[in-house]
Amino acid sequence: MSIDRWPLIVTLAFAIAGAAAAQAPAEPKVGVLDAPCTALEPMPAGVMAYLAKAAAARTQHQPAPTPPADQLEAYNDWQQRQLVNDFAGHCRYATANAGLPAASDHRVVFFGDSITELWRSSVPELFQNDIVGRGVSGQTTPQMLDRFRADVIDLHPQLVHILAGVNDIAGNTGPTRLDWIEGNIESMVELAQAHHIRVVIAAALPASQFSWRAGLAPAEIIRAYDDWLADLARRKGLVYVDYYTPLDDGHGGMKPGLSSDGVHPTPAGYAIMTPLAREAIEKALKQPAP
Repeated sequence: MSIDRWPLIVTLAFAIAGAAAAQAPAEPKVGVLDAPCTALEPMPAGVMAYLAKAAAARTQHQPAPTPPADQLEAYNDWQQRQLVNDFAGHCRYATANAGLPAASDHRVVFFGDSITELWRSSVPELFQNDIVGRGVSGQTTPQMLDRFRADVIDLHPQLVHILAGVNDIAGNTGPTRLDWIEGNIESMVELAQAHHIRVVIAAALPASQFSWRAGLAPAEIIRAYDDWLADLARRKGLVYVDYYTPLDDGHGGMKPGLSSDGVHPTPAGYAIMTPLAREAIEKALKQPAP
């Protein structure tokens, strides 16, 4: 920018500031609002463009392109602001939920984090015939428990498939304890059963490290957590689906070719998981409603 343009820019800046000051104060975009989702900051346009390219690559069973460093930083900054303004992610599916037809007598909700969200784009044929995907990337179990009513109960499914907990272990929303994670899962189960919704509890997938959280060694914690999930299923009469065992490399990580980052399945990983999910859902739907 040439130096002779600075006076014009400064003049325009003062003019804009003066006009803004002369206007009536805008209504605060906080507190109880009729349409709180309209008050949220939209995702940066560059990030949306990258995610569209990544989704297109997944549908073609191609690796996702490497995100540009500046867009990754912009996304992380935006995500941090979203954690404050919509901690539970209520707005992620608000429009989609409002547009759903009345529930069929076989509606299933897949409820989870990025593994569930990416499953829908990687295996779209699974999410047909009133099987609904409600995964939110990066979420932990307290966030999911908060949105359980909006994204599960209010959709009136016959069954919910719950796959969650690894992001808690990664510390996505701060330090935690294993029994806190377990308590959130058990609360989701109890809410589902109180509303006569059958439950499939899914094992957390193996992970020996997290690309976004260097220094953590989660393998043993995930094993202990999955043992607890299996026991919860036995205690509550739920169907438990073990995704861990067929994906495990024997050391608590993913087998080669089943994940691109050690956490999220590739199409080959989802190809193993999908028939197990179908089998678990079929089995659970044959059970009496709670």
